Amino acid sequence: MSSTQTSNGAFTMTTNVFRPASLAGASTPSAPFGTDVTWTNWGGNQSATPAFTVRPGNEQEALDAVRFAIREGLPVRAVGSGHSSSPLVQTGGVLMDMSGLSAITGTDRVGRRARALAGTTINAFGDALWEKGLALSNQGDIDKQQIAGALATSTHGSGKDLGSFSSKLRWVKLINGYGDIVEIGEDQLRELRAAQVALGTLGIFLEVELAVEDSYYLQEQITYPTWAETVETWQADIDSNRHYSFLWCPKDDSCELLDLPGSPDYGMGGRSYTKKYNIVDVQDERQISGIEGARLDRSYRIYPGGFTTQFHELEYFVRSEDGLAAVEAIQDLIRSKYPEQKYPVEVRWVKSDDAYMSQFQARDSTVITLTTEPGTDYWQFFRDADAVLQEFEPRAHWGKIHFMTRSRLERLYPELDTFIQVRREFDPRGIFLNDHTRALVG
Repeated sequence: MSSTQTSNGAFTMTTNVFRPASLAGASTPSAPFGTDVTWTNWGGNQSATPAFTVRPGNEQEALDAVRFAIREGLPVRAVGSGHSSSPLVQTGGVLMDMSGLSAITGTDRVGRRARALAGTTINAFGDALWEKGLALSNQGDIDKQQIAGALATSTHGSGKDLGSFSSKLRWVKLINGYGDIVEIGEDQLRELRAAQVALGTLGIFLEVELAVEDSYYLQEQITYPTWAETVETWQADIDSNRHYSFLWCPKDDSCELLDLPGSPDYGMGGRSYTKKYNIVDVQDERQISGIEGARLDRSYRIYPGGFTTQFHELEYFVRSEDGLAAVEAIQDLIRSKYPEQKYPVEVRWVKSDDAYMSQFQARDSTVITLTTEPGTDYWQFFRDADAVLQEFEPRAHWGKIHFMTRSRLERLYPELDTFIQVRREFDPRGIFLNDHTRALVG
């Protein structure tokens, strides 16, 4: 009997339950598991070798695995699609691979709600919701993440009036640190606002309910303005488009590093690859168009694109009013100290929300994303970017490389104490913490 590692960090087991000789007679999880299986994230910069990697196929197996960990005094972390660049997953105890719990479990057309199991990937929502006349309110460039992971880290798209995935969480069923299944709904706002962005520290999510929208079609418009032109129409572009974002390109070949088509007419160095998506009325799907740069299609087919090759990211959030100054500070850093940095700088916008640990808590935000190539030494570049942005009091994407500390959180997150209180109520022994999260919210 054996377990093998796949290219995306998942594991494949050749039998239902992997029981190596060294564990004969020992206490083991009742769900399918592997031992000493090395997990590696999508970008290749994070890895861990937990004692047990468990892949529950249903709610009861997940519950049994958590109760096993509690009995054995082992910490527990959940893993989704592995798209996080930060050390959120690492554990030497029990790693819960939630990909076996994947399904859309219910929709409410009138109330505009959808329920799904925690391991459901974002791209699985598209067709399933569309058939019910519904759609996700917004999405980002990548749709391979599992919904529980997207919620845990407040993953987002772009649009000044559009919130993150976490802002849409209305109900969750989870396993807490007592080994009990509990539910949190809208009648428990204190707990719900903690659960909306919890970094996996409240427990193992089993099922979630999201606020969604009536289905809609999007018209894409891709343009390639110079930086001066980008600045000239900065606020107008933000205000007049449902979705507006851009990638500023330091070099002519910057776009291709993220699998994006550059301009056929201009060198992209110093230009912005801009994306504008707006809702259009489509009466007949024969109107759908796949023309590059001017696609017209169902919303969930328009949002994802590019970004298929591996990379590492740092992503910081500043107040919207500081967005332009912050982007230009990063541009100056690249030009003056890191001229070899070729990856685009992605810039987006997200609406404020009320989640205690959300990057957008009480702040409409401009998002600045820096990307580097796997296998390269990105540390100093990201350190310097972090330092440059400090004057803007940045928050960080929890799923990306960052330099947040407990003291920074105390300054930047006014509801940090409330979140920690809720976390301790759900997990008083800290079994859902690892070294990274313990330092931040333990």
